[in-house]
Amino acid sequence: MRVLGIDPGLGRCGWAVVERAAGSTTALGYGTVHTRGEAVAPRLAELAARLREVVARFQPDSCAIERLFVNANVRTAMTVGQASGVALLIAAEQGLPVASYTPSQVKRAVTGTGAAPKAQIGYMVRALLDLDVTPTPADTADALAVALCHLYHATSPGSLRDSSAIKASGRGGGGRRRGPGDPRAAEDGAGGPGETGGLAAASEADWLARVAPTSPWRGP
Repeated sequence: MRVLGIDPGLGRCGWAVVERAAGSTTALGYGTVHTRGEAVAPRLAELAARLREVVARFQPDSCAIERLFVNANVRTAMTVGQASGVALLIAAEQGLPVASYTPSQVKRAVTGTGAAPKAQIGYMVRALLDLDVTPTPADTADALAVALCHLYHATSPGSLRDSSAIKASGRGGGGRRRGPGDPRAAEDGAGGPGETGGLAAASEADWLARVAPTSPWRGP
């Protein structure tokens, strides 16, 4: 399976193509499309052209996109929505099935916790894909994480609830659950309620030492 992961944005749109075959997962290509200027339309056209080039070059089987759940900045929400629309258009043009994931779902699939900081996501992406360096900027690492999240869901249905995912987050059954009135509860998605315990509450040195060997993506 070969998936195109997209972290949408107008100024910076991260993209990544990750393939899972014969039991191994490989990053075939990744980067960030930068656009600048006051006029939105030419920037969207540039983004569309660049994403078409990516699709033509790597021929993905499917597309996964991180969806904006909530943002207090209306301008940011609008530009992310516009970039998402471009990505969806490119996928539709190529007949690619599209899946979307909230940020917490992506974090949980890659790190084991829906409250992971940016540094942890970058570290895990590097570890899981055996990259020489942590991908930068963060938009690129996020796109890789989105692709990994989709592969995780596609190849291991329901695995976000199993014991290996719990081990990866370093927590047991006593985590704090969101109440029904908490707006963050909806963002946690089908994978279970988000929590701030485990790796997210640990020091950076602690999770760097523990997370990779216990990731659900890693074998014994």
